[in-house]
Amino acid sequence: MFKLPYELLLGLRYTRAKRRNGFISFISLSSMIGIALGVTALITVLSIMNGFQQELRDRILGMTAHLTLTENDERLQNWHTLYTEVKLNKDVLGAAPNIMEQGMLTRGEKVKGVAIRGILPEYEHQVADIDSKMISGQLSDLKPKAYSIILGSELAMSLGVSLGDKITLIAPQGSFSPVGIVPRIKRFTVAGIFNAGMHEYDSALAIIHINDAQKIFKYGESVGALQLRIEDLFDVFRVRAELAGQLNQPMYVRDWTQQHANFFKAIDMEKRMMFIVLALIIMVAAFNIVSTMVMVVTDKQGDIAVLRTIGATPLAIQSIFMIQGLVIGLTGALFGLLGGVSLALNIDVIIPFIENLLGFKFFPADVYYISSIPSKLVWEDVWYVTILAFVLTLLATLYPAWRASKVQPAEALRYE
Repeated sequence: MFKLPYELLLGLRYTRAKRRNGFISFISLSSMIGIALGVTALITVLSIMNGFQQELRDRILGMTAHLTLTENDERLQNWHTLYTEVKLNKDVLGAAPNIMEQGMLTRGEKVKGVAIRGILPEYEHQVADIDSKMISGQLSDLKPKAYSIILGSELAMSLGVSLGDKITLIAPQGSFSPVGIVPRIKRFTVAGIFNAGMHEYDSALAIIHINDAQKIFKYGESVGALQLRIEDLFDVFRVRAELAGQLNQPMYVRDWTQQHANFFKAIDMEKRMMFIVLALIIMVAAFNIVSTMVMVVTDKQGDIAVLRTIGATPLAIQSIFMIQGLVIGLTGALFGLLGGVSLALNIDVIIPFIENLLGFKFFPADVYYISSIPSKLVWEDVWYVTILAFVLTLLATLYPAWRASKVQPAEALRYE
């Protein structure tokens, strides 16, 4: 019959309350609960931060493409040929030409500096999801030579315009006249308003037809760039390398990680700092295990002396107390893992319940762009947190277990 090692049996037995060590077992339970709460909090917070990161990334990339191809002078002469070439790549889901320039919009005494994006409405849906963000009008309302314009919601509000109103676009590309260079000015009709949920777009982006942009900004028959949407947005580096070998002409390629590098780096830095701060909760619980194990060793000196006299080695004594500490830590980590995963997967149910119970919303829709708390469980984060809890628990058991192995039987039994 298979028998468990006596070190394991004694280590498990010492975790249960028996006569004198009831208080020690209470401290052990407190340490276990502390580790469970720390692991739960860390997994939940990381999942929420992953959710916010994905939500913001989706909102940003919903208004722009994953890759942008252009020539060195930021003029693309024959985009139709390039469009046909890139569509042959299996990773490219869509492509669309555009023109990006700066300009000023005026209405009465109100003036706003904006980014002007010229698009082809029949192609734009392949790379951006602007149609779903329209609150007035449609993207198809942009017609060539009609000089219609679509504005972000905050931009329209700051200019005081609505559907059908007239505004003036001033382009920096001037025209020569007898009195010198004068800016190019054109009247546009507001054909739509969108709400992307991102201040960068809602307050400073205006969209016009690409033919109108070509005329106003002196592009002739060329466009500014060809935007691409690929199947996996995290695979941009490989797709860039493939396109470089596939295209017959030198191109300047810029991807979404370069366009918004500072923004996403800031989010990653914040996530790392939150990981470090919340990991301190687990570390405090691990230090509680140290104090618990020291008390256990002091309480069990008589038992240790008896075990040594009947042949137990110092390594065996050390193993007994390491097993006890690891049982406390791993049990807490397991319950914390279950709690954190459960919270992360059901945050969309738990938060509304708490809001209804307390009678207020954490993120009111009229104040915040993201009015609900998103959550995305990444199993890699879960394993990192669990391994961290295990390592800290293991470290916490080393000193008390080493101290137990140094107990001298004669000294321990002197007053028994």
